[in-house]
Amino acid sequence: MARKEMHYFGGDLRWGPQIFRRQAQDYRKEFEAWNGQARAGEASVWYLYSNHAAAEIKAYNPRSRIIIMVREPSDMLHALYSQFRVDGNEHLPTFGEALAAEPDRRAGRRCTRHTYFRPGLQYHAVAGFTRQIQRYFEVFGREQVQVVLYDDFAADTAAVYRRMLDFLGVAPIRMPEGFPVINGNHRVRSPLLRNLMSDPLVRGTAVALRSWMPRRLFTTLQRFESRLMQMNFRPATRPPMDEELRRRLKQDFVPEVERLGELLGRDLSHWSNRKTPMPEPVPVACRAGHPPAAAERQAGLAEAVPTGATHDGLGICSNSCTRA
Repeated sequence: MARKEMHYFGGDLRWGPQIFRRQAQDYRKEFEAWNGQARAGEASVWYLYSNHAAAEIKAYNPRSRIIIMVREPSDMLHALYSQFRVDGNEHLPTFGEALAAEPDRRAGRRCTRHTYFRPGLQYHAVAGFTRQIQRYFEVFGREQVQVVLYDDFAADTAAVYRRMLDFLGVAPIRMPEGFPVINGNHRVRSPLLRNLMSDPLVRGTAVALRSWMPRRLFTTLQRFESRLMQMNFRPATRPPMDEELRRRLKQDFVPEVERLGELLGRDLSHWSNRKTPMPEPVPVACRAGHPPAAAERQAGLAEAVPTGATHDGLGICSNSCTRA
């Protein structure tokens, strides 16, 4: 598995200057550790949201295998808001205010210099899973796309893991005795340090200097930054969503949930009727020292080809871990 959240594909995604976008040769170098295994891959959350990523992945490797994980929309968006508050993409102090600000943000207002991904602040659009998944079905065919419901993954992680290995056509492995949570909810210790490290001038300068640096030095700096960010985050219980807001959100997504259930052949009516969220798992630290990722995990995988590979795992860790 290569580094997560590279977002090499998705040319339509409008990232801020803080985000490093790899060129083709740099992307292929992320797979240098590939040594003839049946599959190689990477995970980037916003490949699902992108209008172009599916076609770009298909052009890169038509044999790609895609894994997508989706979650009940109101729970997913609440978690996404919480993550954006931690990493600086969102500055509004409550989830309700963030949802109410969507019209202003479509017009380019109510963002800050630390906002690195404005499209992600269109929360309702982010949860339009039916159209997003249908796009991958149309580009790759259903036989190359596997959709996982977070409910199933949380209820029996080992069973879903085995099913994914089967889908990928790789040899079964000895199942871990447990699957501890890697990317749980966090809070930031020092907003000042977070803002400094995510400042577009600071990060934009580092990205601009990338082409002048030896790759080994740039990788070392990335790891140092990752460790420093990890030290600035601490596990924390996510504050509960206001129940009236939850009710309204669930009502907003009733048509979307019905369409998604029809597309997947699953009864998802409990997503619209459930009054309380699924319990949030207790977060533990990643052994590799990675910071929390930019969003809830939805991932795709691709078959390895000699020039590199596309897409990764089950969204267990925020960066390049493939298991706890």
